[in-house]
Amino acid sequence: MKTELIGLIAGILTACSLIPQLVKTVREHNVDGVSPLIYVILMAGTGLWVYYGILRDDFPLIITNAFSFGLNVLILVLKIRYSR
Repeated sequence: MKTELIGLIAGILTACSLIPQLVKTVREHNVDGVSPLIYVILMAGTGLWVYYGILRDDFPLIITNAFSFGLNVLILVLKIRYSR
């Protein structure tokens, strides 16, 4: 149980690292400094982590990476939307 808790906390903190960029993008509607490639790569990575977590039946791994995946998608969608 203790190792799962550590994994969950680590995953949450890692996923939350995307929140400042998301908040800044939503507030300013400015995506000039946002590289779409990094978010595409992060989506691929977190998507694979989710799949790996499913294969291992590892709930913390699945939840935290699914959350990260969603944030990456949202930032990429905002990049596309605000670039027009």
